[in-house]
Amino acid sequence: MIREIELRPAAGIPVLLGLVPAGLVAIGLLVGAILGQRPAPIVAAALLVVALAFLLGGFFMVNPNEATVLQLFGSYVGSARQPGLRWANPFYTKKKVSLRVVSFESGKLKVNDLDGNPVEIAAIVVWKVVDSAEAVFQVDDYREYVRVQSEAALRNLATRYPYDAHDEEKLSLRGSTGIIAEHLEKEVQDRVKAAGVKVLEARISHLAYAPEIAQAMLQRQQAAAIIAARTRIVEGAVSMVEMALDRLQKSGTVRLDEERKAAMVSNLLVVLCGDRSAHPVINTGTLY
Repeated sequence: MIREIELRPAAGIPVLLGLVPAGLVAIGLLVGAILGQRPAPIVAAALLVVALAFLLGGFFMVNPNEATVLQLFGSYVGSARQPGLRWANPFYTKKKVSLRVVSFESGKLKVNDLDGNPVEIAAIVVWKVVDSAEAVFQVDDYREYVRVQSEAALRNLATRYPYDAHDEEKLSLRGSTGIIAEHLEKEVQDRVKAAGVKVLEARISHLAYAPEIAQAMLQRQQAAAIIAARTRIVEGAVSMVEMALDRLQKSGTVRLDEERKAAMVSNLLVVLCGDRSAHPVINTGTLY
């Protein structure tokens, strides 16, 4: 693993202020030697001009939130992060790496969720480079690497959870957006850390059933919701009936035999579980 080494090149302005007068002097010497037609001074002055021109190749600019990776004949030397005009060995090759925050949205991917239903899903990933050396040397193209690995993490995440779940304790892509976003961010980070990248945020931006099954899944979703609601209603109704019988027995207000208890339970369940208002029937006779 190649880790970033922070390099502090010389400030460019003082070096420039020293090279400019030296260059003017060298040009003056060359002109004087040419006018005097003296071969040796001409060669010396020309070499001095060439040397000074070569030193000018050591200047480079570092912008804010940017790093410049420096190499010498293929060997990594260091990375310059201090903004401004800088000067380093002219033999250094220089590659700029942006340290700014980058945000991108993946394309809509069609994958199967945990239940095998085809869904369309997309995500927004916010990231930035934190290690310029790893970004340059560990992967071929760190931007493309982040994009591909983010889509791979999103596909893998979608297959581990159902699209929807009526059980509140069960995680789902649609119902547990916060937890799903945390899992997605962690998985993307695990995949791109080799490129010297830090993921700041990852969240699902688009989620829907695939068009070919959208209508059928809507009907299935509605039916499942009705069943879940009915189950909850029946559970509540049974609890209320048990509580009513309990209270009547403890207070001793009315004493009912098993047959009358069954009739009461039946009537209460009809009233509580029915989807329409019950119409009362007044009994004007005796209890039995």
